[in-house]
Amino acid sequence: MTQPVSPPRDAADKTPSAGRLPAWRGLAARADVRTLSLLGVLAALVVIGGVTKPDEFLDTRNLQLVLTQASVIGVVTVGMTFVITSGGIDLSVGAIVALASVWATTVATQEYGFAGILFTAVVVGLGCGLVNGLLIAYGGMVPFIATLAMLASARGLALQITDGRTQIVTVDGILNLGERDSYVLGVPPLVLVFAIVTIVGWLLLNRTTFGRRTVAVGGNAEAARLAGIDVRRQRLYLYLLSGLCCGVAAFLLIVLSGSGQNTNGNLYELDAIAAAIIGGTLLSGGRGTITGSVLGVLIFTTITNIFALNNLQSDVQQIAKGAIIVAAVLVQRRTARTS
Repeated sequence: MTQPVSPPRDAADKTPSAGRLPAWRGLAARADVRTLSLLGVLAALVVIGGVTKPDEFLDTRNLQLVLTQASVIGVVTVGMTFVITSGGIDLSVGAIVALASVWATTVATQEYGFAGILFTAVVVGLGCGLVNGLLIAYGGMVPFIATLAMLASARGLALQITDGRTQIVTVDGILNLGERDSYVLGVPPLVLVFAIVTIVGWLLLNRTTFGRRTVAVGGNAEAARLAGIDVRRQRLYLYLLSGLCCGVAAFLLIVLSGSGQNTNGNLYELDAIAAAIIGGTLLSGGRGTITGSVLGVLIFTTITNIFALNNLQSDVQQIAKGAIIVAAVLVQRRTARTS
């Protein structure tokens, strides 16, 4: 009697069992659920704002204001997402924004006009990012300590430059960008810049070798090194990218406020880290999402706007943000254990 022939073991192993998805499909499904959840939270906040203050919140100018305010911290968050994805952290982003904004608005800098202010803001951001990257990648310093030192130093230098005074911008090209006449189809220029940075960041993280290396370094730095990735150089590039985003954000803040102050960027590090975490970027590294980070920024900005319209205290806002961060981290840990 002929015995039934069982399928080769390799073929059996490769056939997914009933009700079980391949690993990449499971990750995609979780990402879709996370994105839909964030969109649901954002929609709920819009409903709350529309119910509590319908005339003020749903006004076109207020919605434009929300998007404009989200643009500044949003650009910072894009850079922070890359850093956290690689397993690092950057506590100095707010201080770098402050230093870049005051350095770019000194009387000497403003003599060079629009280009001089933009160039200075970007160069200062890159310079601070370069220092962070060298200390961490080649100096062997822990990111928390290195960026904490940059936070203190940049804040101190910004205060020394301004002597505690607000530096008013007198360049017409900068001031005109904040006027409604400069809006493109009703969209403020700052929002367009934020959209461009978001698209470039998404492509860089998801469609390039640079993005794959970033995820690899965050997932397992030693394995990435053995695979031929120059981990130190990659980390240097990431902090340079974060510094670049801070420089761009400083320029946007100058346009938005028409001035440079040493208090600019206060608590930006908290907002950027929180937005990235609730968006789905893993705090321990190895996974990052630009889309989720942008939604996180919009959620926090909308919360701030709703609180302001309802005359709620700023300390209540900070408590709410802290609670959201804790909840997001707990969800991440539970998801990681389930996976």
